[in-house]
Amino acid sequence: MKPVSYIARPTQRMPLRPIPASELSNEGPGNEGPGDATLYRLGHSSVLIRLDGHYLLTDPVFSKRASPVQWAGPSRFHPVPFELDDLPPLSAVVISHDHYDHLDKQSILDLASKTDYFLMPLGVGDHLRRWGIDDEQIMELDWWDEVELDSLVLAATPAQHFSGRGLTDRNRSLWASWVILGTQGRLFFSGDTGYFDGFKEIGEHYGPFDITMIETGAYNPLWTHVHMLPEQGAQAHIDLGGRAMLPIHNSTFNLSNHDWFDPLEQATALAEQRNIQLVTPVIGEAVSITAPQPTAAWWRPLMPDRAGSARADLTAGPEFP
Repeated sequence: MKPVSYIARPTQRMPLRPIPASELSNEGPGNEGPGDATLYRLGHSSVLIRLDGHYLLTDPVFSKRASPVQWAGPSRFHPVPFELDDLPPLSAVVISHDHYDHLDKQSILDLASKTDYFLMPLGVGDHLRRWGIDDEQIMELDWWDEVELDSLVLAATPAQHFSGRGLTDRNRSLWASWVILGTQGRLFFSGDTGYFDGFKEIGEHYGPFDITMIETGAYNPLWTHVHMLPEQGAQAHIDLGGRAMLPIHNSTFNLSNHDWFDPLEQATALAEQRNIQLVTPVIGEAVSITAPQPTAAWWRPLMPDRAGSARADLTAGPEFP
């Protein structure tokens, strides 16, 4: 495939019809075998992880819009692939920073009775306290701080980004990537970040990783100090010593000016060039952490040159119940 032209006008910033999603069912979370280490991508940067018998959830954003209000702002491309009651009890919800597409008030409130702890960088806990979350559930970490949950070790690690939810709170809280270590596997979750030499340091300190969950989406050449281009994300995976790479931060919200499918197309091409094992599951599909299997390019039938669809009004996004 030809290299991406980041300045070309995109043809399809939102899918013309809903993207596929696999609903979490009786064969999903809570019903794995006793030795299974599994993850489920739920959309954008939300990933449900089962490791050492514990369930963890990263950056849960389950509202219709990634926005301070639900009547305006980026709308979801697909429904959430579960009902709240379908989620098993969580040991921790892991939050990377306080932007609306990573920290969603309603999702936090809905999960308060389902999780033991909310883990987050310094300062983010102030939001949760204002929302009424019990202070005993809130754990705030600085970079390189670690917390143990039975056999799991979770570490807040550096990232190159920024924070703030309004006009007056810019950078008053910290942002972080996360390392998740268990006896069954080793994971890295990037959160949002630009490319920097910190990936090599994290890899040297905690790697290698079975799966890296790497920000690949909502990029722009003008934003590379806070959001990686696809080729930078691939290099971050290599720096970390990752075995398999799961591209996140794509396929759920329109947050930049590239085609909605471009992150996965670019990641696929780069994986072939750089001999990276790529994992691109359908939303809600189970992925083995210890032995990830090849996944289909589910987005390609929805691409305009393959679907043969005419241009349409993309302002509202696809409809779903």
